[in-house]
Amino acid sequence: MYIPRQFSITDEAEIHAFIDNNGFGQLLSMVGGRLFSSHLPFLLSDCKTRLFCHLAKQNPQVSEIAGQEVLVTLQGSHDYVSPSWYETPGVPTWNYQAVHLYGNCRLISASKELAALLDKLTMKYEAALTPPWQPDYRATLLDAIVGLEIDITEVQCKYKLSQNRSESDQIHVSRQLEATGSKMLAAAMQQQLEQLQGSK
Repeated sequence: MYIPRQFSITDEAEIHAFIDNNGFGQLLSMVGGRLFSSHLPFLLSDCKTRLFCHLAKQNPQVSEIAGQEVLVTLQGSHDYVSPSWYETPGVPTWNYQAVHLYGNCRLISASKELAALLDKLTMKYEAALTPPWQPDYRATLLDAIVGLEIDITEVQCKYKLSQNRSESDQIHVSRQLEATGSKMLAAAMQQQLEQLQGSK
């Protein structure tokens, strides 16, 4: 991913929090000599060095993905930024947050290990629900899917939040985004501005 210096995020705690909060993304690998993508929920391991997900056994990625280097892309808040929001001349652009993770894959097919993975995924995404759904996996379900463990080898994180503009422009863009409904993106910009102001 192309990341100009001012948009690069390297703080590991920040990146791990982003992955935990934006776990739905794309898994890209080669199938038959072409790029292939699946849209999936991901789970970051407790040690923060592996990602987990699962695929339908009929998914073409399953036949070739073991041992491959793959790319997982996760996207956070994003929205259009109008040049009319700047105090100084500018051009239309898009603000966004994204993480790319590279890694090598291992298939998980053993029933106990696969069921444990599904338990963890379910606990993560059911945690906010009351009462959370209690999984009862049948053999037919486990037979239809395969788990995937991705050993993370490289992480790239980019927050394009108008850092290339003046502080006053950043404040104005943040306010306009909040006014137009992009509250999460505006909050990310406000957090960044607080860090900038605190470093002065």
